[in-house]
Amino acid sequence: MANAPVSLTPHAQAMLLAAGRGERMRPHTDTTPKPLLQVRGKPLLWYPLHALASGGVERVVINTAWLEDQIPAYFGEHFVENDATAVALDYSKEGRDFGGALETAGGIVRALPLLTDVFWVAAGDVYAPDFAFSTEAYERFKVSPKLAHIWLVPNPDHNTGGDFGLSPEGLALNLPRNAGHTFFTFSTIALYKHAFFEAAWCPIPAGNPEGVKAPLAAMLRAAMDQALVSASVFEGLWVDVGTPERLAQLNL
Repeated sequence: MANAPVSLTPHAQAMLLAAGRGERMRPHTDTTPKPLLQVRGKPLLWYPLHALASGGVERVVINTAWLEDQIPAYFGEHFVENDATAVALDYSKEGRDFGGALETAGGIVRALPLLTDVFWVAAGDVYAPDFAFSTEAYERFKVSPKLAHIWLVPNPDHNTGGDFGLSPEGLALNLPRNAGHTFFTFSTIALYKHAFFEAAWCPIPAGNPEGVKAPLAAMLRAAMDQALVSASVFEGLWVDVGTPERLAQLNL
């Protein structure tokens, strides 16, 4: 059944992806959504929320699906931590509306009516405590002609082949797997403009009223082929907390 868009009043400057089932993290995720798993005494989702608050972001959308009532029950309508800016929280409930997660692009487009024209996106199950969601990066991207800016990281052991290349001019590259090319891993952290999700490579209407499930990678590659995606390399601590082993290692 089709559902109306979540809102027609865009206010949020960021979206955190928290809807996935976390199959590889079972049995932990049988009773707890992965973004609420504890890393060093705090839920995974706390870290990007804290970093966004420190960067001055005032409103964040969190998409939910698996065990989705637990996330708003934990964080409520506002995130406040120490002296950081209070962050208002909106929830895009994909489980309630469609019975499950809409994948990365489907989830972002579902929440698009809630988001300002330029907005951050990050995964709620990635641990990158030192990443700065800086106003300078936001403003620089806002006035650029690019439709997306992504942060790449050195390839971890579980993704040694990497995802994308990087040109000397700072363009993200959709490269063939030929010798001589240096690849990096997509951190999931990015800035986007609405226009990225309104271009020919995104056939889903804003608000995703039909609940179309769609990944993001193919859309990024299509935009890269048009030289519309810039990129930076983040050298700080970054962990895709995708397995019980990685979670345990972080908590040693």
